[in-house]
Amino acid sequence: MRINKRWLMVVLFAMAMAWVESACVVYLRTLIGRIDPWQVQPLPHSANFGTTEVTREAATLVMLAAVGWLAGATLRLRLAYTLLAFGVWDIFYYVFLKIICGWPRTLLDWDVLFLIPLPWWGPVLAPMLIAALMAAWGTLVVAGASQGQPPRSSWRVWTLAAAGATLALGVFMADALRVAGDGPEAVRHVLPAGFDWPLFGVAWLAMAAPVAGAARQWRGRARP
Repeated sequence: MRINKRWLMVVLFAMAMAWVESACVVYLRTLIGRIDPWQVQPLPHSANFGTTEVTREAATLVMLAAVGWLAGATLRLRLAYTLLAFGVWDIFYYVFLKIICGWPRTLLDWDVLFLIPLPWWGPVLAPMLIAALMAAWGTLVVAGASQGQPPRSSWRVWTLAAAGATLALGVFMADALRVAGDGPEAVRHVLPAGFDWPLFGVAWLAMAAPVAGAARQWRGRARP
């Protein structure tokens, strides 16, 4: 299969997976009365939902990595397709949630983004901005590979991106980390008081370094 067709199939897979994920989340949140998670007892203990949800999230990561591995012929392309799938899936997850149940009302609505290893909290816009970087970098690498010249980044760029990702995780998990010493019940019931947009902005710019570098290389090759 030509590389551009692989790109399209990975995008279609990610969009279809996003619909399934959105539908499952609507079913689960409807059962426990948490379509909007920002409310008292945002993560109530209910049957085995907690364990099931964590396992579902882990399975989602495996599925995204698997499609990237199958689509790519090299390690770089496998990573590119995985991040492409992750980015498209995350963006359309919220698009489809809006279509199915009308939530989020705005991009600044709070959501529980992930549960591994602790709950991540943040406005919907924040993970979508990171997802856009993933999809952009994956697309640039695939586009370069189709011409036999995939963009490359130095270890300094990747170190900067890794530092940005670590900083972003700290912003997302700040509230859970603050009460982690008080036990699982405290973590389950904590509600975020505010989102550190300036610190997240620094983290996002650091994570954007590989995308900016790949875009510069792409523009340089496109010039006559």
